[in-house]
Amino acid sequence: MAEESADTSGPERTADGHHIVVNGRRWRATDPSIPENLRQELVDELMAARRAVAASAPDARARVHDAKTALGERGAPWWEKPSAEQADERIAAAIRALTRKRTESSICPSDVARTVGGEHWRDRMPAVRRVAADLAARDEVVVTQKGEPVSIADARGPVRIRRGPAL
Repeated sequence: MAEESADTSGPERTADGHHIVVNGRRWRATDPSIPENLRQELVDELMAARRAVAASAPDARARVHDAKTALGERGAPWWEKPSAEQADERIAAAIRALTRKRTESSICPSDVARTVGGEHWRDRMPAVRRVAADLAARDEVVVTQKGEPVSIADARGPVRIRRGPAL
């Protein structure tokens, strides 16, 4: 009778699943509630940002920080309830990281809510809209409806968010 082999598809994890272990060092694990397609986009952005660090791009470290925060690897631990300020920080990081990844297109606010909200993502929609309004006021993003820039506070119905001139 053959023994079952251990799952070697990823790095070793701590018993609680909150950290991975690489060369004996613990690192915070990615939030497992992020849908796979969004997690992959954030990982792709993180890898692009790391390449930008190697190339000494001026905004590269901020890009790495945003991607890691959006993934739950920095900031408030994803397994604890964040303060309102911590939740807003992760939402803003997710908006910036996803809009950087989708340079030629836009994101839906629900993509951000799904990234940071897990199974309760719908409860995060008002906060996502509020943070998007703050980022739009700083020209980091542009909120659009039917392709035209709008104020998210005044917009009724679906909107999209794209990278702004200050990002």
